[in-house]
Amino acid sequence: MKDIRLDKRKGLPEALRVLLEEYPRENWENNRGFNGLIKFWLERHMMFRQLLDSMVNDTQAVLDKKMEQERYAARFTRYGGMFVGELHGHHNIEDHHYFPILKTYDPRLERGFEILDKDHHVLDHNLDRFTKDANAMLQLIAGKKNARNKIGAMEPRLVELNKFLDRHLVDEEEIIVPVILKYGAGGLS
Repeated sequence: MKDIRLDKRKGLPEALRVLLEEYPRENWENNRGFNGLIKFWLERHMMFRQLLDSMVNDTQAVLDKKMEQERYAARFTRYGGMFVGELHGHHNIEDHHYFPILKTYDPRLERGFEILDKDHHVLDHNLDRFTKDANAMLQLIAGKKNARNKIGAMEPRLVELNKFLDRHLVDEEEIIVPVILKYGAGGLS
């Protein structure tokens, strides 16, 4: 059996790709069922990717001595806080509102929603570790201390988080968007 853990999988098992075959990603925006909810939801996913990319790029800029620690700290505080807060809120809405409704639309995808729920727990654990590491790094910078080692340690944490988040978001999109395109968004608004 294919390993479906977030840190191991390369994509969804074939059995969960049934609607994706019917509604391939490249045709989503041209589908008449592509509505404001789908667009908003995909934009939220893009925002998470962009925030994480900004933190990765800023971290590299500091390590390359192209950005001062103080400027980095201000940007990291803003982007990191927004990233963690918005992602937790997004997952909460999905776990308690969207997923329970969507999984009833097509029983073949119930296991997919279980996988996505498990992903959220893995991501929550990673977000907690990220927050602790970020706070320790930001405290050093606030104390006018050299935080280069902490910043250097943040880089692989961000890269790992980016890898996990992207895998999760792609898989989530490939389950949820086809479900909404096929069955509509009734009960989700």
